[in-house]
Amino acid sequence: MAKGLSDRQRQILRILEASNMELSGQELHKLSCELGQSMGLATVYRNLRVLQQAGRVRCRHLPSGELLYSPLERDVHHLTCLECGTSQPLTSCPVEQQGLKLPTPEGFEPLFHTLEVFGYCAKCKPK
Repeated sequence: MAKGLSDRQRQILRILEASNMELSGQELHKLSCELGQSMGLATVYRNLRVLQQAGRVRCRHLPSGELLYSPLERDVHHLTCLECGTSQPLTSCPVEQQGLKLPTPEGFEPLFHTLEVFGYCAKCKPK
């Protein structure tokens, strides 16, 4: 499964893979405690960063500043309202659907991408 990863990193990946939704660092910390495999909150964030740098975890930034994490294989993108903060997942990845190729400099190896569209939901749209 997770060759070259520490036990804590494998634990975080298992929790993310078992969840059907993105999780914050605080939620991951709480779930690890509930599973009897507790680790400090700083340790959770440190290991999430290592997993992200290794291309195993993707991270999504909310307008509130909160970060949500999911396994790399879960390629879900969102429309997020700047007013109320609600996020609606897109049904497919526009980048993959359009077959877009990124113009990357020589030697750059893309690991994953995120696509976040910010605007106003129907309820919050200025009139």
